[in-house]
Amino acid sequence: MTGKSPLKVGMLAFPGFTLLDLVGPLTVLHGPMQTHLVWKTKGLVESDIGINVEATMSFDQAPESFDIIFVPGGPGQIDVFKDEETLVFLRHHGARAKWVTAVCTGSMILGAAGLLKGYRATTHWAGHQMLPLFGAEPIAERVVIDRNRITGGGVTAGIDFGLVLLNTIFGDHVAKTTQLLMEYDPAPPFDAGDPDRAGEKAVEAAFQVLAPVAEASLAALEGRFGG
Repeated sequence: MTGKSPLKVGMLAFPGFTLLDLVGPLTVLHGPMQTHLVWKTKGLVESDIGINVEATMSFDQAPESFDIIFVPGGPGQIDVFKDEETLVFLRHHGARAKWVTAVCTGSMILGAAGLLKGYRATTHWAGHQMLPLFGAEPIAERVVIDRNRITGGGVTAGIDFGLVLLNTIFGDHVAKTTQLLMEYDPAPPFDAGDPDRAGEKAVEAAFQVLAPVAEASLAALEGRFGG
């Protein structure tokens, strides 16, 4: 579809990642690009909802560089924040990739690897206040581009992120064709996808769900990034 050799995308698949954080961008990028799900070892990796995906490439098997490095979010981030092997892997590839990208709280994993200092970025709406811990400037937008960093908001924003990335690299023909093939034409039943519009009760309920992961994440970062 692009008429060019496919770009290599290394997509981190860590235990406890949010399934849609990974599968949304993967669905968008898989056609025009060569996608690899990467973890320390090849094999099954369990997502946040218990569905397994298969890591197709181990850290040791990864090429010297990917064209694009991508990180999803998810409750497994708590362990990744303390996992020096994974952070070193991301630093290595973040320094060499043409594009360094993330969706949802994957942005904070990039930050923990030192890859967002001095950059504008977004993440899940409940995590914006944590981005300054990593020297990043939080921007409340669905997708944020700052030089070669592209970050997306929470979960479903991964589809938007993927389409923006396609448009940035290949132009709108490829992005629009991909969107049409996916029939991505969202018409949500409620205007509740943003805390400013969802209503107080919904926001309070969402915070109750998110609080344990947020607190554990801050504890994992304490002493490392001024948390």
